[in-house]
Amino acid sequence: MAAPSRRDALTHLGTAAVLGGTAAARADAPKAGAKPIKIGQIGVAHAHATKLSVYRDSPDYEVVGIVEPDEALRKRAENTPAYRGLKWLTREQLLATPGLQAVLVETRIRDLLDNAEACVRAGIHVHIDKPAGESLPHLKRVLDAATKQKLVVQMGYMYRYNPAVVLLREFLKKGWLGEVFEVHAVMSKVVPPAQRKEHAEYPGGMMFELGCHVLDLVVGVLGRPNEVAGFRTHAAKLEDGLLDNMLAVLSYPRAIASVKSSALEVEGGDRRHLVVCGTEGTFHIQPLDNPAARVSLSQARDGYKKGTQEVTFPKYARYVGDAADMARVIRGEKPHDFPPEHDLAVQETLLRACGLSPKS
Repeated sequence: MAAPSRRDALTHLGTAAVLGGTAAARADAPKAGAKPIKIGQIGVAHAHATKLSVYRDSPDYEVVGIVEPDEALRKRAENTPAYRGLKWLTREQLLATPGLQAVLVETRIRDLLDNAEACVRAGIHVHIDKPAGESLPHLKRVLDAATKQKLVVQMGYMYRYNPAVVLLREFLKKGWLGEVFEVHAVMSKVVPPAQRKEHAEYPGGMMFELGCHVLDLVVGVLGRPNEVAGFRTHAAKLEDGLLDNMLAVLSYPRAIASVKSSALEVEGGDRRHLVVCGTEGTFHIQPLDNPAARVSLSQARDGYKKGTQEVTFPKYARYVGDAADMARVIRGEKPHDFPPEHDLAVQETLLRACGLSPKS
């Protein structure tokens, strides 16, 4: 049996895979008569704040305005394509906008949860960029308040709707990999000196800033770990204090996982990967940003042969799938894929991996 082609992979993935690519706007266009969801954004300081362009391009959304109290940041952002032509508002003005349903919170990390909490108090669904602040109790308070009001809180981990990750979740759901006993993930790059200084403002280092993306995936596969061991070093000659070479080992009753993140790896993007090993097969995604998968199976599974095969996917555009999925959840068309329990487990694990207290 031939290895699955791009078309075969899409057949197995269905619409969920397409959400991770450029076809999302066409595949998940609003149903006839459905009004676009009014959405705004608070902040432009986060590294991923320009994701707003995805929402501006989506027929699911109408972007009504943006907030940035820092005048210097606002002036810098005004002529950026993602923000050009939008109405600049205060937070109070945005939250008082008639019909507003959702807000993207894209501030500095230290300000994420305060702004998310204000949105939830106003009865607004929120997308919070990563990581989920610095306080686990504060995050829990936001999630508890949102749950009581039946509001969506979506975290901005950027690989959740990567088509290879979507296919991996399908394999796990069907039991095709057997019992998972081992997971490895790497998320690294070279960070220039100016950005290193910014990252060094937070004591969690590169695991907090970058490794969190793949830690989210590992917890998605194995759940909350029993134990977390963090190994944190400063390896560069620059005296900026950044923990730039980090490893976390997660221990489970019948599995072990490792997550590696550094600010030093040349062409590190090419080696970003997630490997899941089970008693019936191995699923290796590399690279994560332009995904391809190498799948090895102990027996044939619904079009996938026994042995090893390469699986290709459509070009992946970050956040397109996240935006489309959030719209469907807000409209009541499906449940949220990542409940509060998952986000709390990710944040607790992240803090422990960074050597930070999850109680503060």
